[in-house]
Amino acid sequence: MRIVVLTGAGISAESGLSTFRDADGLWEGHDPMQVATPEAYDDDPALVQRFYDERRAALSRVEPNAAHVALARLEAALGDDLLVVTQNVDDLHERAGSTRVHHIHGSLRSAWCTSCDERHLWDGPLADRPPCPGCGDRALRPDIVWFGEVPYGMDVVERALWSCEQFVSIGTSGAVYPAAAFVHWASGRTLELNLEPSMGASDFAESRQGPATHLVPVWVDEVLGDGGPNSS
Repeated sequence: MRIVVLTGAGISAESGLSTFRDADGLWEGHDPMQVATPEAYDDDPALVQRFYDERRAALSRVEPNAAHVALARLEAALGDDLLVVTQNVDDLHERAGSTRVHHIHGSLRSAWCTSCDERHLWDGPLADRPPCPGCGDRALRPDIVWFGEVPYGMDVVERALWSCEQFVSIGTSGAVYPAAAFVHWASGRTLELNLEPSMGASDFAESRQGPATHLVPVWVDEVLGDGGPNSS
């Protein structure tokens, strides 16, 4: 079975990472327009770099949860027939064991040199303007897709959705495009697993509510027990 899974902030929230926006609309105490746009970076690069340095450092204080582990288990069974598309910029999927993960909004543990256009794995701070490992210029910025920028590899996502047999959305608000439209692009059955119904819940064939750490392992067991590679 070919499956595409979309994950959002809700899956990482159960590991202790803050969701994209709080109830008051702020992102970690900041207006997203102050830390997540190219214009904000041009206006105050030090503020933006410090913000993402703090987010990057926070990754070392959290661990993958049962939902991440369940998706890695599903990949171990399905192999290339599973693609995890994530809006998250953390590395919890990879640390849980998933390898087929497509980050449409970039990654905290990657730095992009705007001088030579190369990307580098990165764990340390960027606020002190370190040189690019490739060209030496001090032009590294977070490898994050900000508002107004184009998500990464949408052609890959579209092809996967058009050919999938099931599309599952986990822990998303249903408010951020283009991810909110994936349910309409998917050719197969659609399922939402969310703490509460998303803004687009009615567009899914089925919507289940509850913690991702409960819903995702149960769903994975269903897949593997219903004609999956581990079924008897």
